[in-house]
Amino acid sequence: MARTVGTTARGIRTPIIKEGDDLANIVVNSIMESMKDEGYTLRDRDVIGITESLVARSQGNYVSIEDIASDISKKFEGDIAVMFPILSRNRFSSILQGIALSGKKIHLFLNYPSDEVGNHLMDIDKMDELGVNPYTDFLTEEKYRELFGKNVEHPFTGIDYVKMYRDIVNNENIEIYLTNDPREALRYTKEILVANIHERHRTKRILKKAGAERVYGLDEILNESINGSGFNPEYGLLGSNKATDNTVKLFPRDCSEIVNNIQKIIKEKTGKNVEVMVYGDGAFKDPVGKIWELADPIVSPGYTEGLKGTPNEIKLKYIADNELKDMKNNEMVDEIKKKIKEKEENISGEAQSLGTTPRQITDLLGSLCDLISGSGDKGTPVVLIQGYFDNYATE
Repeated sequence: MARTVGTTARGIRTPIIKEGDDLANIVVNSIMESMKDEGYTLRDRDVIGITESLVARSQGNYVSIEDIASDISKKFEGDIAVMFPILSRNRFSSILQGIALSGKKIHLFLNYPSDEVGNHLMDIDKMDELGVNPYTDFLTEEKYRELFGKNVEHPFTGIDYVKMYRDIVNNENIEIYLTNDPREALRYTKEILVANIHERHRTKRILKKAGAERVYGLDEILNESINGSGFNPEYGLLGSNKATDNTVKLFPRDCSEIVNNIQKIIKEKTGKNVEVMVYGDGAFKDPVGKIWELADPIVSPGYTEGLKGTPNEIKLKYIADNELKDMKNNEMVDEIKKKIKEKEENISGEAQSLGTTPRQITDLLGSLCDLISGSGDKGTPVVLIQGYFDNYATE
């Protein structure tokens, strides 16, 4: 019988995860209970996604703002410039608290008109009307207020982030500037903390070439344990979230071990060869707010071997509208299935793949998982995706 359903995704409810919990068995048992209640079965190449917060919580991968201050004091000697953090109550405010707790003078540099992930500090149309050039113009906080007003609220959160960041730090201990040239920081200090995410390597390179004497990124703060704290050797404070008023949850570590263990347990219990991944933010952009969702350093910090690579797909509508346009419906279906079955292992760049998505499989699946699980109170931090690797020719 022909398949009538392609890809499906289910949010799987789990218990609340605490430090020290056996996450692998909790995830597997939650899926097994769901299968029993909902009446479905696992298939080979199904995908299980686990949100990164579950992994980090089970690991107890937390740090305090005092831990952040300690590492900042260890790595910087004098005043520091903090370059290009994103605008966020959840992502950066606690980190800034920790930096301020070190007692160092902070020169905070913000990208404009928006941060790296699309949060705006100003109305772009007004910026154009005022003749402000974001590629060349350097704005002090005073000039920013003169041009754009004393209260510039984010369209989604209603927060004035410049004011919020200033209020976090003692007013006499912070200066805020708007620029897109990291070299401006060297007018104030040669010690730099690079706080952007996806452009951090470029920012570091530019600063070092321009004469910065001490350059660290957020990925290099808390990359080792401080006084028994959590840590992340690869990403440091990148991907962290506010946990409490005094603590931050880090991006999880050792994710490959976790996903491979879950894959093994599923095989033992069901005989099925599934793929498993840990996911954080999805990689997509909001068309209204212009915010690019990906505030984590990567969509998936760990996944099983079968999720490597990019899709290798034929664009059905292109084939139907061109090569097969004169065929009858039944003949067209048979020919399309034949083309799918006979396609080469890599058709990237060929006309028949035109318009397919040249993205990493883990980025696509992680984005789907993020949308299914949400970021609020759905209570489904595990996502089961079935049929993703099927196609029109799959029976």
